[in-house]
Amino acid sequence: MSTAPKLKSVKAAKKTPEIKMQDASLDIWDKKYRLKDKQEQPVDADINATYERVAKALSDVEAKDKRDQWKKRFVWALQHGAIPAGRIISNAGAQAYKPATSTINCTVSGIVPDSMQGILERNLEAGLTLKAGCGIGYEFSTLRPKGAYVSGAGAYTSGPLSFMDIYDKMCFTVSSAGGRRGAQMATFDVSHPDVFDFVRAKREDGRLRQFNLSLLITEEFIEAVRADSTWDLTFPISAKEIEGGLDLKGDDVVWKHFPTTEAYTTNKDGLVACRIYETIRAQKLWNAIMSSTYDYAEPGFILIDQVNKNNNNWFCEDIRATNPCGEQPLPPYGSCLLGSVNLTKFVRNPFTPEAYFDWEEYAEVVAVFTRMLDNVVEINGLPLEGQRKEIEYKRRHGMGFLGLGSTLTMLRMKYGEQDSLEFTERVAQDMAVSGLTAGLELAREKGPAPIMEDDFEVTAALLFKRPELAKDGIKLGSKIKGKVLLGKYSQYMQNIASVAPELIDSIIEEGCRFSHHSSIAPTGTISLSLANNVSNGIEPSFAHHYSRNVIREGKKSKEKVDVFSYELLAYRTLINEKAMPYGTSEEEALPDYFMSSENIVPKAHVDIQAAAQKWVDSSISKTINVPTDCDYEDFKDIYLYAAEKGLKGCTTFRFNPEAFQGVLVTEKDLENTTYSFTLDDGSTVEFKGNEEVEYDGETHTAANLFDALKEGYYGKF
Repeated sequence: MSTAPKLKSVKAAKKTPEIKMQDASLDIWDKKYRLKDKQEQPVDADINATYERVAKALSDVEAKDKRDQWKKRFVWALQHGAIPAGRIISNAGAQAYKPATSTINCTVSGIVPDSMQGILERNLEAGLTLKAGCGIGYEFSTLRPKGAYVSGAGAYTSGPLSFMDIYDKMCFTVSSAGGRRGAQMATFDVSHPDVFDFVRAKREDGRLRQFNLSLLITEEFIEAVRADSTWDLTFPISAKEIEGGLDLKGDDVVWKHFPTTEAYTTNKDGLVACRIYETIRAQKLWNAIMSSTYDYAEPGFILIDQVNKNNNNWFCEDIRATNPCGEQPLPPYGSCLLGSVNLTKFVRNPFTPEAYFDWEEYAEVVAVFTRMLDNVVEINGLPLEGQRKEIEYKRRHGMGFLGLGSTLTMLRMKYGEQDSLEFTERVAQDMAVSGLTAGLELAREKGPAPIMEDDFEVTAALLFKRPELAKDGIKLGSKIKGKVLLGKYSQYMQNIASVAPELIDSIIEEGCRFSHHSSIAPTGTISLSLANNVSNGIEPSFAHHYSRNVIREGKKSKEKVDVFSYELLAYRTLINEKAMPYGTSEEEALPDYFMSSENIVPKAHVDIQAAAQKWVDSSISKTINVPTDCDYEDFKDIYLYAAEKGLKGCTTFRFNPEAFQGVLVTEKDLENTTYSFTLDDGSTVEFKGNEEVEYDGETHTAANLFDALKEGYYGKF
């Protein structure tokens, strides 16, 4: 990989002065992450006190004689860019005040069985998980399609979407009671007979608003779209159908992989007998998907074959669902903790020709942060036994970064151009190597994750997935250690071996402290609060002056909060205090490297994600923000381009006021949108989106009031 000259490390440098925290950032920290007692009085005096609390909780996991040493190192890392995920910041060290909460952001449900009892049992488990503060994902295409006969009930099922409605209402109720919005992901197979209903689900006002929706897209479907060929919509055949005389050799039967084989007919290869309900043109479904994501920003896109082929635990997991934002594909009951490194902390001499990135300090922070995150496993607080077993067995964690867009601007690079791609790749690669090196050292000190030392039987399926096993003389029925199957035969570790072969040789021999190290989360509120509104995750800044719509407990609609991007604040502090986006004079003008989602083409987003994905062992939460006036023709092929670049998934967002009000909104979009309200006497009044409206004893922006009334959440926070 070539390296642009400006990326070189040099010793003479001044660290960037601390940029004053904006009021919105301090306010979000106070409302979401600051520990308070039952009377809502602060326990954390300031942000440093929050860091001290978290560092103490995580260092208390260490041996007694090492706790003080590691507490100091953890506080140092927190002050130099390490930001644990929200559940850790909020709940670590807070047991005296909220003992039933978890430090884990990401979970996935057990497989949802195709039975009333199973569906409701998973709903109960989900409620307990959400109550603990975790997000959760589920696959719902294990449920039979709408109109299928249920012999036990002597009736016809209403289909998966109707059961999703139950989970949606449960999530809203639990999150409302706890004061924090619940987070859920629903995944759905692209070959399920009800796939069109899933794609169009959010066209109905207020429906499934506690869910993110993503389709499980297979390579076979992508090939069918490109070839303009047909596509079968299928579901497993029940025992009752076979008893009724259905011929398994008929033209309407295919044998396919399915997440569960329980109660279904399988062949010698473990494939399940499925009935073809309908055969359609693949392009018809593709067009429905793309028009829905253009208008409603959903469904998202999970390339499930890529996920499973590149999973470090490829030998013992079949992944079908992700956490709510998609950066953690997880097996049934899988759990994962998160944390992100603030890249802006390592920029020296920002906005100048001498600007560069401090790679040495970055690697040191990653190494210390890896130990911090590993310690979270010991204080996970997960409510279900299956979740606790999973995280303790594999010790999965997902370290990523935030502030990439802000950092590129501070280094005078443009998001999506070649030097920015090289920089992004190196950031991800260095995090991977530094983190796995720390994982090896932790395995030597504390022992590897239990999965590493377990023996796994080599099956025909494993030999099919990895032909190199047979080339190495490994035969059917052989027993192989997890550390060998992961270190030597995982495609991701093979990639790491190309730059750090001795590290991987040691992992094969000794194991690693965890099975997974990296993922890139959206980091919305921690970027805004603790990082002073640096750009989210891997994203560019949404805009440099814009509004965030935030939920306030007790307020009847969302509250509009004006914020500045971190790089604009830094530029105004360090270079030109009069600079502003859309400045009308030369004195106010920003340099052309001040990019935002408003002026970045969709393909540039995919290119940046692809540069990082090579070195990220889980996945990346990425939203391709496109302007409201983006032409559909320019938009419709972006998911095909993502598949071509080998991504595991992505999603898109285009502001569409007819559908919903986004979390992030530009003033221009609000100014250009008119909202109409019908009064009790039948007359109507109209307001621009950014105008303030007095209603029901409160002041609201017109846009947020309209959205709350239309979506049905008014007065329910």
